Amino acid sequence: MNDRPEGLSAYIAVTAAYWAFMLTDGALRMLVLLHFHTLGFSPVQLAYLFVLYEVAGMITNLAAGWIARRFGLTSTLYVGIGLQVIALLALAQLDPEWSIAVSVAFVMCVQGLSGVAKDLAKMSSKSAVKLLAPTANGGLFRWVAVLTGSKNAVKGVGFLLGAALLAGIGFDWAVLAMAMGLGVVLLAVVVFMPSGLPKGKKGTKFSEVFSKSANVNWLSAARVFLFGARDVWFVVGIPVYFYAVLSDGTEAGNRAAFFLIGTFMAVWIILYGMVQAAAPGILRAASRPEGELIRAARGWALALFVVPAALTVAVALSPAPQTWLTVTLVAGLLAFGAVFAVNSSLHSYLILAFSKSDRVTMDVGFYYMANAGGRLIGTLLSGLTYQIGGLTLVMGTAAAFVLLSAMTSGRLTDQSAAG
Repeated sequence: MNDRPEGLSAYIAVTAAYWAFMLTDGALRMLVLLHFHTLGFSPVQLAYLFVLYEVAGMITNLAAGWIARRFGLTSTLYVGIGLQVIALLALAQLDPEWSIAVSVAFVMCVQGLSGVAKDLAKMSSKSAVKLLAPTANGGLFRWVAVLTGSKNAVKGVGFLLGAALLAGIGFDWAVLAMAMGLGVVLLAVVVFMPSGLPKGKKGTKFSEVFSKSANVNWLSAARVFLFGARDVWFVVGIPVYFYAVLSDGTEAGNRAAFFLIGTFMAVWIILYGMVQAAAPGILRAASRPEGELIRAARGWALALFVVPAALTVAVALSPAPQTWLTVTLVAGLLAFGAVFAVNSSLHSYLILAFSKSDRVTMDVGFYYMANAGGRLIGTLLSGLTYQIGGLTLVMGTAAAFVLLSAMTSGRLTDQSAAG
Protein backbone atom coordinates (compact mmCIF):
# COMPACT_ATOMS: atom_id res chain seq x y z
CA MET A 1 0.00 0.00 0.00
CA ASN A 2 2.91 2.35 0.63
CA ASP A 3 3.82 2.03 -3.08
CA ARG A 4 0.40 3.21 -4.23
CA PRO A 5 0.73 6.39 -6.33
CA GLU A 6 -0.58 9.56 -4.72
CA GLY A 7 -4.21 10.17 -5.62
CA LEU A 8 -4.91 6.60 -6.77
CA SER A 9 -7.34 6.00 -3.89
CA ALA A 10 -9.37 8.99 -5.02
CA TYR A 11 -9.32 7.68 -8.59
CA ILE A 12 -10.64 4.31 -7.40
CA ALA A 13 -13.42 6.00 -5.40
CA VAL A 14 -14.44 8.11 -8.40
CA THR A 15 -14.47 5.03 -10.64
CA ALA A 16 -16.63 3.04 -8.19
CA ALA A 17 -19.13 5.90 -7.99
CA TYR A 18 -19.16 6.11 -11.78
CA TRP A 19 -19.90 2.39 -12.04
CA ALA A 20 -22.92 2.79 -9.76
CA PHE A 21 -24.11 5.73 -11.81
CA MET A 22 -23.77 3.88 -15.13
CA LEU A 23 -25.70 0.90 -13.77
CA THR A 24 -28.71 3.17 -13.24
CA ASP A 25 -28.11 4.98 -16.54
CA GLY A 26 -28.30 1.77 -18.54
CA ALA A 27 -31.31 0.50 -16.60
CA LEU A 28 -33.15 3.80 -17.00
CA ARG A 29 -32.69 3.86 -20.77
CA MET A 30 -34.11 0.35 -21.14
CA LEU A 31 -36.99 1.11 -18.74
CA VAL A 32 -38.03 4.22 -20.64
CA LEU A 33 -37.68 2.66 -24.09
CA LEU A 34 -39.63 -0.53 -23.38
CA HIS A 35 -42.25 1.05 -21.09
CA PHE A 36 -43.26 3.73 -23.55
CA HIS A 37 -43.10 1.42 -26.55
CA THR A 38 -45.73 -0.78 -24.88
CA LEU A 39 -47.86 2.35 -24.33
CA GLY A 40 -48.04 2.78 -28.11
CA PHE A 41 -45.38 5.42 -28.77
CA SER A 42 -44.14 5.54 -32.37
CA PRO A 43 -40.42 5.21 -33.22
CA VAL A 44 -40.14 8.97 -33.71
CA GLN A 45 -41.88 9.66 -30.38
CA LEU A 46 -39.53 7.22 -28.66
CA ALA A 47 -36.56 9.05 -30.15
CA TYR A 48 -37.95 12.36 -28.88
CA LEU A 49 -37.80 11.00 -25.33
CA PHE A 50 -33.99 10.94 -25.54
CA VAL A 51 -33.43 14.18 -27.47
CA LEU A 52 -33.04 16.46 -24.45
CA TYR A 53 -30.81 13.82 -22.83
CA GLU A 54 -28.31 14.32 -25.65
CA VAL A 55 -28.82 18.08 -26.01
CA ALA A 56 -28.21 18.47 -22.28
CA GLY A 57 -25.11 16.31 -22.67
CA MET A 58 -23.69 18.65 -25.30
CA ILE A 59 -24.27 21.77 -23.21
CA THR A 60 -23.09 20.09 -20.01
CA ASN A 61 -19.86 18.80 -21.50
CA LEU A 62 -19.04 22.22 -22.88
CA ALA A 63 -19.53 23.80 -19.45
CA ALA A 64 -18.42 20.89 -17.24
CA GLY A 65 -14.75 21.19 -18.12
CA TRP A 66 -14.77 24.83 -17.07
CA ILE A 67 -16.81 24.07 -13.93
CA ALA A 68 -14.40 21.33 -12.87
CA ARG A 69 -11.39 23.55 -13.53
CA ARG A 70 -13.02 26.36 -11.57
CA PHE A 71 -14.61 24.44 -8.67
CA GLY A 72 -12.80 21.07 -8.60
CA LEU A 73 -13.60 17.54 -9.82
CA THR A 74 -15.39 16.44 -6.64
CA SER A 75 -18.06 19.12 -7.12
CA THR A 76 -18.97 17.90 -10.62
CA LEU A 77 -19.06 14.27 -9.45
CA TYR A 78 -21.33 14.97 -6.48
CA VAL A 79 -23.71 17.15 -8.48
CA GLY A 80 -23.88 14.57 -11.27
CA ILE A 81 -24.89 11.72 -8.97
CA GLY A 82 -27.32 13.95 -7.05
CA LEU A 83 -29.10 15.06 -10.24
CA GLN A 84 -29.52 11.44 -11.32
CA VAL A 85 -31.24 10.64 -8.02
CA ILE A 86 -33.61 13.59 -8.58
CA ALA A 87 -34.32 12.46 -12.16
CA LEU A 88 -35.21 8.95 -11.00
CA LEU A 89 -37.53 10.27 -8.29
CA ALA A 90 -39.20 12.58 -10.80
CA LEU A 91 -39.97 9.73 -13.21
CA ALA A 92 -41.87 7.96 -10.43
CA GLN A 93 -44.36 10.87 -10.54
CA LEU A 94 -45.40 10.07 -14.11
CA ASP A 95 -49.20 9.78 -14.29
CA PRO A 96 -50.67 7.26 -16.75
CA GLU A 97 -53.72 9.53 -17.10
CA TRP A 98 -51.63 12.24 -18.77
CA SER A 99 -51.93 12.69 -22.52
CA ILE A 100 -49.16 11.44 -24.80
CA ALA A 101 -48.03 15.02 -25.48
CA VAL A 102 -47.73 15.83 -21.78
CA SER A 103 -46.02 12.51 -21.03
CA VAL A 104 -43.48 13.04 -23.83
CA ALA A 105 -42.71 16.58 -22.65
CA PHE A 106 -42.32 15.48 -19.03
CA VAL A 107 -40.07 12.52 -19.81
CA MET A 108 -37.99 14.63 -22.20
CA CYS A 109 -37.33 17.15 -19.41
CA VAL A 110 -36.45 14.43 -16.90
CA GLN A 111 -34.18 12.74 -19.44
CA GLY A 112 -32.54 16.11 -20.02
CA LEU A 113 -31.77 16.30 -16.31
CA SER A 114 -30.37 12.78 -16.45
CA GLY A 115 -28.20 13.81 -19.42
CA VAL A 116 -26.70 16.64 -17.37
CA ALA A 117 -26.06 14.20 -14.54
CA LYS A 118 -24.37 11.60 -16.74
CA ASP A 119 -21.94 13.95 -18.38
CA LEU A 120 -20.93 15.65 -15.15
CA ALA A 121 -20.08 12.23 -13.71
CA LYS A 122 -18.39 11.06 -16.93
CA MET A 123 -16.19 14.14 -17.27
CA SER A 124 -15.08 13.77 -13.63
CA SER A 125 -14.09 10.14 -14.01
CA LYS A 126 -12.39 10.48 -17.40
CA SER A 127 -10.37 13.53 -16.31
CA ALA A 128 -9.27 11.67 -13.17
CA VAL A 129 -7.49 9.12 -15.38
CA LYS A 130 -5.18 11.74 -16.84
CA LEU A 131 -4.54 13.42 -13.49
CA LEU A 132 -4.30 10.52 -11.04
CA ALA A 133 -3.67 7.16 -12.71
CA PRO A 134 -0.13 5.76 -13.24
CA THR A 135 1.11 6.44 -16.79
CA ALA A 136 4.48 4.67 -17.00
CA ASN A 137 5.03 1.92 -19.63
CA GLY A 138 1.86 2.62 -21.58
CA GLY A 139 -0.16 2.93 -18.39
CA LEU A 140 -2.38 5.75 -19.65
CA PHE A 141 -3.93 3.62 -22.40
CA ARG A 142 -4.37 0.67 -20.02
CA TRP A 143 -6.13 2.77 -17.36
CA VAL A 144 -8.33 4.50 -19.94
CA ALA A 145 -9.26 1.09 -21.35
CA VAL A 146 -10.04 -0.32 -17.90
CA LEU A 147 -12.29 2.63 -17.03
CA THR A 148 -14.18 2.76 -20.33
CA GLY A 149 -14.42 -1.01 -20.65
CA SER A 150 -15.65 -1.62 -17.12
CA LYS A 151 -18.06 1.31 -17.36
CA ASN A 152 -19.71 -0.14 -20.46
CA ALA A 153 -19.82 -3.64 -18.97
CA VAL A 154 -21.62 -2.20 -15.95
CA LYS A 155 -23.99 -0.26 -18.23
CA GLY A 156 -24.72 -3.50 -20.07
CA VAL A 157 -25.73 -5.12 -16.80
CA GLY A 158 -27.91 -2.04 -16.31
CA PHE A 159 -29.76 -2.76 -19.57
CA LEU A 160 -30.56 -6.25 -18.34
CA LEU A 161 -31.46 -4.91 -14.88
CA GLY A 162 -33.85 -2.36 -16.38
CA ALA A 163 -35.66 -4.98 -18.46
CA ALA A 164 -35.84 -7.36 -15.48
CA LEU A 165 -37.14 -4.67 -13.12
CA LEU A 166 -39.80 -3.60 -15.62
CA ALA A 167 -41.00 -7.18 -16.05
CA GLY A 168 -40.75 -7.94 -12.32
CA ILE A 169 -41.89 -4.92 -10.30
CA GLY A 170 -43.08 -2.38 -12.86
CA PHE A 171 -41.89 1.05 -13.91
CA ASP A 172 -42.59 3.12 -10.77
CA TRP A 173 -41.05 0.75 -8.23
CA ALA A 174 -38.05 0.20 -10.51
CA VAL A 175 -37.09 3.88 -10.67
CA LEU A 176 -37.71 4.33 -6.92
CA ALA A 177 -35.45 1.37 -6.08
CA MET A 178 -32.67 2.76 -8.28
CA ALA A 179 -33.01 6.22 -6.73
CA MET A 180 -32.62 4.78 -3.24
CA GLY A 181 -29.57 2.71 -4.20
CA LEU A 182 -27.80 5.60 -5.94
CA GLY A 183 -28.63 7.89 -3.02
CA VAL A 184 -26.75 5.54 -0.69
CA VAL A 185 -23.75 5.59 -3.05
CA LEU A 186 -23.76 9.40 -3.12
CA LEU A 187 -23.79 9.58 0.67
CA ALA A 188 -20.92 7.12 0.93
CA VAL A 189 -18.81 9.00 -1.64
CA VAL A 190 -19.36 12.37 0.06
CA VAL A 191 -18.45 10.97 3.48
CA PHE A 192 -15.52 8.75 2.54
CA MET A 193 -13.93 10.38 -0.57
CA PRO A 194 -10.10 10.19 -0.17
CA SER A 195 -7.91 13.18 -0.88
CA GLY A 196 -6.11 13.50 -4.19
CA LEU A 197 -8.51 15.11 -6.64
CA PRO A 198 -7.40 18.59 -7.73
CA LYS A 199 -9.14 21.63 -6.27
CA GLY A 200 -10.68 24.42 -8.30
CA LYS A 201 -8.64 27.19 -9.86
CA LYS A 202 -10.07 30.68 -9.65
CA GLY A 203 -9.85 32.96 -12.65
CA THR A 204 -10.43 30.26 -15.27
CA LYS A 205 -12.20 31.80 -18.27
CA PHE A 206 -15.11 30.04 -19.96
CA SER A 207 -13.68 30.88 -23.40
CA GLU A 208 -10.81 28.49 -22.65
CA VAL A 209 -13.07 25.47 -23.18
CA PHE A 210 -12.71 25.81 -26.97
CA SER A 211 -9.61 23.94 -28.03
CA LYS A 212 -6.98 25.44 -30.31
CA SER A 213 -5.50 22.01 -31.01
CA ALA A 214 -6.23 20.72 -34.53
CA ASN A 215 -5.91 17.13 -33.30
CA VAL A 216 -8.47 17.66 -30.54
CA ASN A 217 -10.88 19.24 -33.02
CA TRP A 218 -10.48 16.54 -35.71
CA LEU A 219 -10.76 13.77 -33.12
CA SER A 220 -13.93 15.39 -31.77
CA ALA A 221 -15.38 15.45 -35.31
CA ALA A 222 -14.53 11.76 -35.75
CA ARG A 223 -16.27 11.07 -32.45
CA VAL A 224 -19.46 12.77 -33.68
CA PHE A 225 -19.73 10.41 -36.65
CA LEU A 226 -18.61 7.31 -34.73
CA PHE A 227 -21.31 7.60 -32.07
CA GLY A 228 -23.89 8.79 -34.56
CA ALA A 229 -23.26 5.53 -36.42
CA ARG A 230 -23.94 3.49 -33.30
CA ASP A 231 -26.98 5.31 -31.94
CA VAL A 232 -28.77 5.46 -35.28
CA TRP A 233 -29.56 1.76 -34.83
CA PHE A 234 -29.01 1.30 -31.09
CA VAL A 235 -31.53 3.77 -29.62
CA VAL A 236 -34.76 2.93 -31.42
CA GLY A 237 -34.32 0.95 -34.65
CA ILE A 238 -33.04 -2.41 -33.43
CA PRO A 239 -35.04 -2.59 -30.15
CA VAL A 240 -38.30 -1.80 -31.97
CA TYR A 241 -37.48 -4.25 -34.79
CA PHE A 242 -36.68 -7.03 -32.32
CA TYR A 243 -39.85 -6.29 -30.36
CA ALA A 244 -41.91 -6.69 -33.54
CA VAL A 245 -40.20 -10.02 -34.23
CA LEU A 246 -40.29 -11.43 -30.70
CA SER A 247 -43.61 -10.30 -29.18
CA ASP A 248 -46.96 -11.90 -30.00
CA GLY A 249 -48.90 -9.03 -28.40
CA THR A 250 -49.91 -10.88 -25.23
CA GLU A 251 -48.73 -9.86 -21.77
CA ALA A 252 -46.59 -13.00 -21.50
CA GLY A 253 -45.20 -12.37 -24.97
CA ASN A 254 -44.36 -8.78 -24.08
CA ARG A 255 -42.49 -9.87 -20.96
CA ALA A 256 -40.54 -12.47 -22.90
CA ALA A 257 -39.69 -9.85 -25.53
CA PHE A 258 -38.56 -7.42 -22.80
CA PHE A 259 -36.24 -10.03 -21.37
CA LEU A 260 -34.77 -11.08 -24.73
CA ILE A 261 -34.24 -7.51 -25.94
CA GLY A 262 -32.75 -6.49 -22.61
CA THR A 263 -30.48 -9.53 -22.72
CA PHE A 264 -29.25 -8.73 -26.22
CA MET A 265 -28.59 -5.07 -25.40
CA ALA A 266 -26.84 -6.11 -22.19
CA VAL A 267 -24.66 -8.69 -23.95
CA TRP A 268 -23.81 -6.13 -26.64
CA ILE A 269 -22.72 -3.50 -24.12
CA ILE A 270 -20.83 -6.03 -21.97
CA LEU A 271 -18.97 -7.37 -25.03
CA TYR A 272 -18.24 -3.79 -26.03
CA GLY A 273 -16.82 -3.11 -22.57
CA MET A 274 -14.73 -6.27 -22.51
CA VAL A 275 -13.15 -5.49 -25.89
CA GLN A 276 -12.52 -1.89 -24.79
CA ALA A 277 -10.66 -3.15 -21.73
CA ALA A 278 -8.62 -5.49 -23.95
CA ALA A 279 -7.92 -2.85 -26.63
CA PRO A 280 -4.34 -2.03 -25.48
CA GLY A 281 -3.41 -5.69 -25.94
CA ILE A 282 -5.23 -5.98 -29.27
CA LEU A 283 -3.39 -2.91 -30.55
CA ARG A 284 -0.08 -3.82 -28.84
CA ALA A 285 -0.16 -0.26 -27.52
CA ALA A 286 2.71 -0.61 -25.06
CA SER A 287 5.21 -1.28 -27.88
CA ARG A 288 3.85 1.15 -30.48
CA PRO A 289 4.63 4.88 -30.74
CA GLU A 290 1.82 7.40 -30.59
CA GLY A 291 2.07 8.05 -34.33
CA GLU A 292 1.17 4.45 -35.17
CA LEU A 293 -1.85 4.57 -32.86
CA ILE A 294 -3.01 7.77 -34.55
CA ARG A 295 -2.84 6.07 -37.95
CA ALA A 296 -4.61 3.02 -36.52
CA ALA A 297 -7.67 5.17 -35.76
CA ARG A 298 -8.44 5.51 -39.47
CA GLY A 299 -7.74 1.84 -40.24
CA TRP A 300 -10.04 0.56 -37.52
CA ALA A 301 -12.79 2.95 -38.63
CA LEU A 302 -12.56 1.56 -42.17
CA ALA A 303 -12.75 -1.98 -40.75
CA LEU A 304 -15.89 -0.99 -38.85
CA PHE A 305 -17.51 0.38 -42.03
CA VAL A 306 -17.63 -3.13 -43.52
CA VAL A 307 -20.08 -4.39 -40.87
CA PRO A 308 -23.05 -1.97 -41.26
CA ALA A 309 -22.49 -1.95 -45.03
CA ALA A 310 -22.89 -5.75 -45.12
CA LEU A 311 -25.93 -5.62 -42.81
CA THR A 312 -27.55 -3.01 -45.06
CA VAL A 313 -27.30 -5.44 -47.97
CA ALA A 314 -28.64 -8.32 -45.86
CA VAL A 315 -31.67 -6.33 -44.70
CA ALA A 316 -32.36 -5.04 -48.22
CA LEU A 317 -32.48 -8.65 -49.49
CA SER A 318 -35.17 -9.57 -46.94
CA PRO A 319 -38.40 -7.58 -47.37
CA ALA A 320 -39.91 -9.07 -44.19
CA PRO A 321 -38.49 -10.33 -40.86
CA GLN A 322 -37.09 -13.85 -41.20
CA THR A 323 -35.17 -16.15 -38.89
CA TRP A 324 -31.97 -16.01 -40.93
CA LEU A 325 -32.09 -12.22 -40.93
CA THR A 326 -32.55 -12.01 -37.16
CA VAL A 327 -29.59 -14.36 -36.62
CA THR A 328 -27.51 -12.35 -39.10
CA LEU A 329 -28.39 -9.10 -37.35
CA VAL A 330 -27.47 -10.46 -33.92
CA ALA A 331 -24.14 -11.80 -35.16
CA GLY A 332 -23.39 -8.70 -37.23
CA LEU A 333 -24.21 -6.25 -34.46
CA LEU A 334 -22.05 -8.17 -32.00
CA ALA A 335 -19.20 -7.93 -34.53
CA PHE A 336 -19.96 -4.22 -34.89
CA GLY A 337 -19.72 -3.89 -31.09
CA ALA A 338 -16.30 -5.55 -30.95
CA VAL A 339 -14.74 -3.41 -33.71
CA PHE A 340 -16.55 -0.30 -32.48
CA ALA A 341 -15.03 -0.88 -29.03
CA VAL A 342 -11.49 -0.73 -30.39
CA ASN A 343 -12.32 2.49 -32.22
CA SER A 344 -13.87 4.02 -29.12
CA SER A 345 -10.99 2.98 -26.88
CA LEU A 346 -8.47 4.45 -29.31
CA HIS A 347 -10.37 7.75 -29.28
CA SER A 348 -10.55 7.79 -25.48
CA TYR A 349 -6.80 7.31 -25.25
CA LEU A 350 -5.97 9.84 -27.95
CA ILE A 351 -7.99 12.67 -26.38
CA LEU A 352 -5.99 12.31 -23.18
CA ALA A 353 -2.74 11.98 -25.09
CA PHE A 354 -3.52 15.16 -27.03
CA SER A 355 -4.57 17.10 -23.90
CA LYS A 356 -2.21 18.98 -21.64
CA SER A 357 -2.61 18.37 -17.91
CA ASP A 358 -3.43 22.02 -17.16
CA ARG A 359 -6.50 21.96 -19.42
CA VAL A 360 -7.46 18.29 -19.50
CA THR A 361 -10.95 18.84 -18.02
CA MET A 362 -11.75 21.39 -20.73
CA ASP A 363 -10.41 19.28 -23.62
CA VAL A 364 -12.21 16.20 -22.29
CA GLY A 365 -15.38 18.25 -21.85
CA PHE A 366 -15.17 19.60 -25.42
CA TYR A 367 -14.51 16.09 -26.78
CA TYR A 368 -17.47 14.60 -24.92
CA MET A 369 -19.63 17.48 -26.12
CA ALA A 370 -18.85 16.14 -29.60
CA ASN A 371 -19.65 12.63 -28.34
CA ALA A 372 -23.06 13.85 -27.13
CA GLY A 373 -23.57 15.65 -30.45
CA GLY A 374 -23.05 12.39 -32.30
CA ARG A 375 -25.47 10.61 -29.98
CA LEU A 376 -28.03 13.38 -30.51
CA ILE A 377 -27.78 13.10 -34.29
CA GLY A 378 -27.96 9.31 -34.06
CA THR A 379 -30.95 9.45 -31.70
CA LEU A 380 -32.91 11.81 -33.96
CA LEU A 381 -32.12 9.75 -37.05
CA SER A 382 -32.83 6.44 -35.31
CA GLY A 383 -36.55 6.99 -35.05
CA LEU A 384 -36.79 8.99 -38.29
CA THR A 385 -34.87 6.57 -40.53
CA TYR A 386 -36.71 3.55 -39.12
CA GLN A 387 -40.09 5.17 -39.71
CA ILE A 388 -39.18 6.31 -43.25
CA GLY A 389 -37.10 3.46 -44.63
CA GLY A 390 -37.10 0.69 -42.02
CA LEU A 391 -33.98 -1.16 -40.98
CA THR A 392 -32.38 -0.82 -44.43
CA LEU A 393 -32.16 2.96 -44.13
CA VAL A 394 -31.09 2.67 -40.48
CA MET A 395 -28.09 0.45 -41.26
CA GLY A 396 -27.21 2.37 -44.44
CA THR A 397 -27.04 5.59 -42.42
CA ALA A 398 -24.80 3.88 -39.87
CA ALA A 399 -22.42 2.79 -42.64
CA ALA A 400 -22.24 6.33 -44.07
CA PHE A 401 -21.46 7.77 -40.63
CA VAL A 402 -18.64 5.29 -40.02
CA LEU A 403 -17.10 6.22 -43.35
CA LEU A 404 -17.19 9.91 -42.36
CA SER A 405 -15.51 9.02 -39.06
CA ALA A 406 -12.70 7.29 -40.95
CA MET A 407 -12.21 10.32 -43.18
CA THR A 408 -11.95 12.76 -40.25
CA SER A 409 -9.64 10.39 -38.34
CA GLY A 410 -7.33 10.55 -41.33
CA ARG A 411 -6.70 14.24 -40.59
CA LEU A 412 -4.98 13.51 -37.25
CA THR A 413 -1.23 14.17 -37.17
CA ASP A 414 1.64 12.93 -35.03
CA GLN A 415 2.65 16.13 -33.26
CA SER A 416 4.99 14.33 -30.87
CA ALA A 417 7.21 13.40 -33.84
CA ALA A 418 7.11 16.99 -35.12
CA GLY A 419 8.14 18.28 -31.68
